[in-house]
Amino acid sequence: MKKNLNVLLLAVFVAVASCSFTTKEFNDPDKDKLLIDLITYVLEKGHYDPKEMDNVFSAGVYKDFINTMDPLKRYFLASDLEDFSIYETEIDDQIRNKDLSFFNLVFERYSKRQIESKKLYKEILNTVFDYSLEEVINVDYEEIGYVSSKKEMKERWRKQLKFSTISNYYDLVDEKRISEADKKYAFSKGEEFIESENAKLTLIELEVKAREISMTSLDEYYEFVDDLERKDYFAQFLNVFVEEFDPHTNYFAPPERDVFDLRMSGKLEGIGARLQKRNDYIRVVEIISGGPVWRGEHLEVGDVIIKVKQEDESEPVSIIGMRVDDAVKLIKGPKGTKVTLTVKRVDGTVEEETITRDIVELEETFAKSAVIGKDDKKYGLINLPAFYFDMKDYGERNAARDVKNGVISLKKAGMEGLILDLRGNGGGSLKTAVDIAGLFIVDGPIVQVASGGNRKEVLRDEDKEVVWDGPLVILVNELSASASEILAAAMQDYKRGIIIGSEQSYGKGTVQNMVDLNQWLRKSDMGDMGALKLTTQKFYRVNGGSTQLEGVKSDVVMPDRYSYIDIGERDYDNPLPYDKISPAIYEVWDGYIDFEGTINRSKARMAKSVQLSLIDENARWIKKNRDENIVNLNFDAYMAGIKQRKEETKKFDAIDEYDNKLNYSSLPYELVRMKQDTILREKRKRWHKNLAGDIYIEEAVNVLQDLKLNNIRRGKVAEIKN
Repeated sequence: MKKNLNVLLLAVFVAVASCSFTTKEFNDPDKDKLLIDLITYVLEKGHYDPKEMDNVFSAGVYKDFINTMDPLKRYFLASDLEDFSIYETEIDDQIRNKDLSFFNLVFERYSKRQIESKKLYKEILNTVFDYSLEEVINVDYEEIGYVSSKKEMKERWRKQLKFSTISNYYDLVDEKRISEADKKYAFSKGEEFIESENAKLTLIELEVKAREISMTSLDEYYEFVDDLERKDYFAQFLNVFVEEFDPHTNYFAPPERDVFDLRMSGKLEGIGARLQKRNDYIRVVEIISGGPVWRGEHLEVGDVIIKVKQEDESEPVSIIGMRVDDAVKLIKGPKGTKVTLTVKRVDGTVEEETITRDIVELEETFAKSAVIGKDDKKYGLINLPAFYFDMKDYGERNAARDVKNGVISLKKAGMEGLILDLRGNGGGSLKTAVDIAGLFIVDGPIVQVASGGNRKEVLRDEDKEVVWDGPLVILVNELSASASEILAAAMQDYKRGIIIGSEQSYGKGTVQNMVDLNQWLRKSDMGDMGALKLTTQKFYRVNGGSTQLEGVKSDVVMPDRYSYIDIGERDYDNPLPYDKISPAIYEVWDGYIDFEGTINRSKARMAKSVQLSLIDENARWIKKNRDENIVNLNFDAYMAGIKQRKEETKKFDAIDEYDNKLNYSSLPYELVRMKQDTILREKRKRWHKNLAGDIYIEEAVNVLQDLKLNNIRRGKVAEIKN
């Protein structure tokens, strides 16, 4: 396949593959069979390391699809599994022959069992739970087997529902206990006290209410499930099939493709409101700051949208009972067009609102900056949640441009060192990662990309502009993946910055290509076929190493809450293996004095840190509790277990109470925006509060203070810049 370096991506490599390898025609009149045929061909011809579709492959699809349909093992009976098992080693052949017998059987049986389950949960939740019984439940559902009879199935449902309801009951009882204590205290002080409605209930009434909460939750779940169609389950089957090749090859049905595009760009065309379906009604659950609804104050959270009318229509369309995806399609639309919504307000009044659609930006997607004050010095912080870009036009807003602007603004504010926070950043555009790396070096290779057939390309920073030549620290954790790892690895290989964080990052070293499946079809009467995110390449560090499975090893390791939890590429099924290639030719940055000494002094500080020791102990405690799969359903024992855990966690309160004694402020341009945008002001206030308790930021500042610059080198860089 032809490569286009201008739009190379990591995890979301988006240039639509020309896939000129095919002369095959795809013309099956059955859409599902056509999808199977098309996806199989693209996988075999386009995947970086296509997997042999054999009996082992078939068994993997078999196991994973059944688990996807029934992860809690509360629908299928053991006899159902016997019926399914005849296909366990036949699915590879069925895929080649476009035979959907296995999917059809599982889907039909699932639909039948789901109807039966509706009667079960209603019957069980209309019966009092006896919390005095001595009984437990095993919540490690991978370990338990399938039940052999409907009587056993009812018992499984009873225990699972008792497990979810005992939590509700505990919360209600605890609320009553606290209220009674507060009431007693208020009376002793002669103060008025108003009880909550729950606190007025008896224990018997609280038990009833706990079951009602569980009933409502399941009613809403089944309302959502009832909206799903056969095509939704077939999309799940397709995903199970393609993920047997590797965990990042995924099928996107048309609605999911739209969500993916939104996640990458942080932008959408619409009205700027998040919607949710509840009891057949589409409700507003969030107003997006800066969007048309927010600007015009058209809607409020809690409003119900009843009807939708386009500007070229005379009559509105009722969306009561409509799937939320379908309702959203009617409400969204191109910038500049108008839509009229019939809205039932929270107070019961019904009004019409005409809204002009616009580009809506999701602020939480984008980079944000802060000035850190310590003593009489200033340091810069840029938090980058994703390597975002506009999938239609890279020249639009993207992560590299925003980071560059942030660096320039922080320089104007007088920063003496920069922290780039990539914690929790799962990746995005590789080109933006290359461009960001180029902000910190003169020029040179950033990442190597290998395709099938041992072809290798080196992606370089070509321009000689250095936007920031001062001290640099990059923060990572176990969730820093993909493009985050490329940027961190490049800065580590060049010794341009010090990496602080978890022992290793996520460990994703593969490149994906988003393939539009519609491009091969001559007929258009099939509708949108969706897209396939296909692993087409692996990437490597400039030193020749791979981040696949291994991730980026931090120069200074600091434990966090994820330290002992299985998380990362190595914990997925079917990951591609780790390997190495020859290194690229690059020149290590010589702008620091005593680089290794700075790292060693940081390690020494971390070894003595009482706070980090506590964080490590908390991480071990979290791991221990996650591994406990037997839950007591006797209320006294359940309550005693919670009390014990609360006592154990008191020592960890100091983690949240920590104060790093640093000052945080927004940049001048944001302060101007915040005068108008109260939502942004509140978001920044919360962010700065969280930063004040962040020991990782504190140590990053310590390292920046400790990094000594080679002024001779800086002079050379200045000459190049000028």
